[in-house]
Amino acid sequence: MPNLEEAIRERAYHLWIADGQPEGQADIYWLNAQREILTTSVESSGSNAAAAAPTDTRLVATKSTKKAKVARLGKSKTRAA
Repeated sequence: MPNLEEAIRERAYHLWIADGQPEGQADIYWLNAQREILTTSVESSGSNAAAAAPTDTRLVATKSTKKAKVARLGKSKTRAA
């Protein structure tokens, strides 16, 4: 998110408008907007990390498989020699 403060300000404004523009409660709208924005940010970060995990696992499996093949090839060459 390029500008967190701007996003919070915009969300707080929309919440305030939706509630009929009450006077003297700016801090409540700011805090509610801040909680929403940060919660959404954390949730999306968590889903990005979860999506990356299978890729990392596949890379590890591929490397392990390649090492096993190299080890087997090395053993067969030793026996043949």
